[in-house]
Amino acid sequence: MTLISLTRRLSLYEKLMRLDKPIGILLLLWPTLWGLWLAARGFPDMNILVIFLLGTILMRSAGCVVNDYADRDFDPHVERTKNRPMATGKVRSKEALLLAAGLSLIAFLLILPLNRLTLELSVLALFLAASYPFTKRFFAIPQAYLGVAFSFGIPMAFAAQTGGVPFIAWVLMAANLFWVIAYDTEYAMVDKVDDLRIGIRTSAITFGNFDVSGVMLCHAGFLGIMTAVGLIQGLGAMYYAGLAVALGLIIYQYRLIHDRDRGRCFKAFLHNNWVGAAVFGGIALDYLVRAGS
Repeated sequence: MTLISLTRRLSLYEKLMRLDKPIGILLLLWPTLWGLWLAARGFPDMNILVIFLLGTILMRSAGCVVNDYADRDFDPHVERTKNRPMATGKVRSKEALLLAAGLSLIAFLLILPLNRLTLELSVLALFLAASYPFTKRFFAIPQAYLGVAFSFGIPMAFAAQTGGVPFIAWVLMAANLFWVIAYDTEYAMVDKVDDLRIGIRTSAITFGNFDVSGVMLCHAGFLGIMTAVGLIQGLGAMYYAGLAVALGLIIYQYRLIHDRDRGRCFKAFLHNNWVGAAVFGGIALDYLVRAGS
């Protein structure tokens, strides 16, 4: 293989892993960081933080590869996905499976220094990530399954930092579940016409004419449970300021999605990065202020 052909191959793998579109990594990373900071009640152990940062990138990349493998017969018929490497036949199924397996193996080796509970939870997290793409064939709301998969960094963060998974971790996980359903429904609204035609199931289709209401109710559930998290943890003004910023951002999202325009729905989906950042900023600043007082 020449250097030029190798470069082209790596470029295809980069697109397959969506490294050129890091929004998925960020949406997976924010709740993991919430969990790490809440578990440590401030800045977490640096080694654990680095492991989770790298692990998030690796597992999100592996998840994208598995997703495209699962959807390889559907993606060519969807406007947004028809040019993906597997949809165009530029990456073969065997290549994709080997790439996903390699990424998952590296991620597992990365967490080997952590405690046994974290390792056990990682096996379940891997199963959820690998099986999610196939749920779109039979689950009415596969976004809920994705929500569980995207929330598993939270109990893993608590397990790694504290050696256990306390009640607050499950509360935080429930909040994130609502958030994932909200933003991934916005994402599904982009492809709603194509998904109806090819028979894929999504929350946007299941909610029907109530898709916008469904998104906003899930956002409300997310913010409501996050308020409960703050009360349980005894967090202060900075935390609630972060939630207030998140609320403002979510209100803006309503303005983007209320007319169901594809481009604006996709913009709303991308906008959730700032919601996650606002919540994290509130948590981190709250603990920082406490440490300095």
